[in-house]
Amino acid sequence: MSEARVTVVVASKDRLRALTRTLPMHPRPVILVDNGSTDGTAGFVRRHFPDVHLVEAGTNLGAPARNIGVRLAGTPYVAFADDDSWWAPGALERAADVLDAHPRLAVLGARVLVGPEERLDPVSEQMRDSPLGMEPDLPGPSVLGFLACGAVVRKEAFLAAGGFDDVIFFFGEEERLAVDLAARGWGLAYVDDVVAHHHPARARDPRGRQVLAARNSVLTAVLRRPWRVVARRSFDALRGGPVGWEGLRSAVPRLPRALAERRELPRAVEQARRRLERSGG
Repeated sequence: MSEARVTVVVASKDRLRALTRTLPMHPRPVILVDNGSTDGTAGFVRRHFPDVHLVEAGTNLGAPARNIGVRLAGTPYVAFADDDSWWAPGALERAADVLDAHPRLAVLGARVLVGPEERLDPVSEQMRDSPLGMEPDLPGPSVLGFLACGAVVRKEAFLAAGGFDDVIFFFGEEERLAVDLAARGWGLAYVDDVVAHHHPARARDPRGRQVLAARNSVLTAVLRRPWRVVARRSFDALRGGPVGWEGLRSAVPRLPRALAERRELPRAVEQARRRLERSGG
């Protein structure tokens, strides 16, 4: 058997039922970072999936829990999966071949098919139709964002760019990492023939996710975008009614750290980001 080139990293909290379905579908090696589950996840995984490397964070680290898995991975590439997603058979071998052949590629965005009806995720559709075109040394349309559950990353590049950050914590965490990778000269591209499946459960707190979206949109702008973008996103949140107002309020305690880590993007990356926004991406 050939040596593995891709490690699957899953971060989860209190989603044991979903994991019992998806963990058997992941090609090994697999690292599961448990974000302080109270539903018996850790014990169940130890008993029934001894070949899964289990890391008990002991608390909810949010998206940065994935950073732990990436650091522990013994392969050059890491594929992320949510507790309710998995990679199609052969997808990760194909992804590794693409990454081997394109040494500037840091993030491969896959085609994510949602639900039993396998409809194309809207983010995958946006990436497929990216207005940024194709660069000659990349395998598909250039992008400046991705879906974490449908991404394969180059470990070296991911860690050098800092991985996911705890200012954003969770929801929309991909945007800041994507632009930081591009600022370092790495490429991000959509590859249509690498496929992931996502069967999300009904959101347990849809209003809470809307609040997070408003909060993190503003915080991401504070971290990396010009002040006019910060102002526009803040105004959009204000116009969003109670959900937007709550998002802005919840952003305030995180602002000092966001400001301490603020740095604007290189001109070319900022222009590309604006081009995407003008096209609705």
